[in-house]
Formats: sequence, C-alpha cells, structure tokens
Amino acid sequence: MKRLITGLILAPAAVALILWAPAVLLRLVVTVVAVLSFYEYQRLADRHHIPIQGPLGYAAGLLLLFLPEVTPLLLTSFVLLALSLALWSRPLANALPRSSALVLGVLYIFGAWRCGLALYHASPLWLLFALGVTWVGDTAAYYAGRRFGRRKMAPEISPAKTWVGAAASLIASLAFGILYLHALFPTVGWSRAVMLSAAGNLAGQIGDLAESALKRGAGVKDSANFLPGHGGMLDRTDAALFAMPVLLALRSSLGVD
Repeated sequence: MKRLITGLILAPAAVALILWAPAVLLRLVVTVVAVLSFYEYQRLADRHHIPIQGPLGYAAGLLLLFLPEVTPLLLTSFVLLALSLALWSRPLANALPRSSALVLGVLYIFGAWRCGLALYHASPLWLLFALGVTWVGDTAAYYAGRRFGRRKMAPEISPAKTWVGAAASLIASLAFGILYLHALFPTVGWSRAVMLSAAGNLAGQIGDLAESALKRGAGVKDSANFLPGHGGMLDRTDAALFAMPVLLALRSSLGVD
C-alpha cells in the first residue's frame, strides 16, 4: 500500500513538472534528484569498502550535467584527476577501486540525467516517454510478479524478480509506449514505436538489476528509505538511468524528431 500511495503522489507531480513547470524548475529538480542519487551511490560504495572522493564527484557531476558542451578532453581530464587523487589511498590496493568507483558513479548518475535533459530539450514529451515506459513496466512487473511469478529470474541479485514479472513489464511498456507515441508523435510509425518502447523497457530492466547488484553486494535491501515502499532516490530512478541514454541514442539513430 505504501508503494502505491507513494507512486500516486510522485507520478502526477513528475508529469506536471515535466509538462507545465518552467524549464529552470525542472533542471533544479533534476539536480536535486541526481545529487541525492549520487549520495546514495556513495553510501553503497562505502559499504563495499570503497570510499570515494565525494566533493570531486559532486563538482564533476554538476559540470557534466550543465556545461553547454562536454568534450572528450573534459571527460579525460576528470578521469586523470580521479586517478591522481587515488594515489593518496591507503592501502594502495584501494587506488584503482576508488578512482574507478568515482568515475563510474559520476557517469552513471549525472551522465544519464544529462541524457534525460537532452530528451527534455528535444521535447518534454520525450522525457516523459522515457520515464513513463519504465514506470509502467516497473508497476506491471511488481504486481504480476507477486501474483503469478514462480520462477525467479536472478535470485542472487534480486530475489523478488521473476520471469513472469519481466514479461509483464515488457508487454505493459510496449502497450503504453505504442499508444503514447501513436497519439503524441504520429510520424514515428508503428515499427519504430515498438523498437523505442522495447528498448526503453529492456534497458530499464537491466538498470534495475544493475542497481540491485550494487545493493546486494553492499548487503542492503534499499539504497535509502525516505520514499515509502520504494526505498531511496536511486531505487526509484535506477531503470530510468539506463533507459534515458538508450532512448536518446536510439531516437537519434532512427531519425525520430
């Protein structure tokens, strides 16, 4: 029940924010979500016994999120800086894990949200599509898996996930995505609508499992506990963090406006 109530509050608020709020407010909320998610990621890294340079992570993440252009030189410089700071790690066996975890967290969270903002600037409806595909799929997986799921999909990573839930997630996302794109982007066409919807859902399911692996490795059930029934911000956005970059790339490759 807590999960349902939280979802009924968050979903309309997110829709209103994306479609009707000023762009500056949307960017502010995205910043808060990304910062909270990185904080939770940092806590997970700590539980893996890999402390990371938080201040550098937040600074690099915000630059990645808002600089007009992110060049290969900038990204390479960040990687080299992260590796340089890891020289002070003790024991030295932590140098590689610390620098790697820092770079991973910044690109994983802030990089994904930069892709989300790129979708938003193309059209707020594209960002809503990316989030909607993952929300609908996640909801279908949760309820179908609880009711009908028997065979576990990845018990060591996410004990509650079942193959029935995964199939229900894909079917629900396809239905939502095809109808959504047909209604709001009629020029997309049915075949590309299927590809976009399926890609968004499958990327989201992988993202969910990837974050679950981080949590299981850290020995925790949720990344935080301030969203009743959902856990933390990273728990709530893990699927979207994978779906947004995939949809941004696929939309471009398919030539979809």
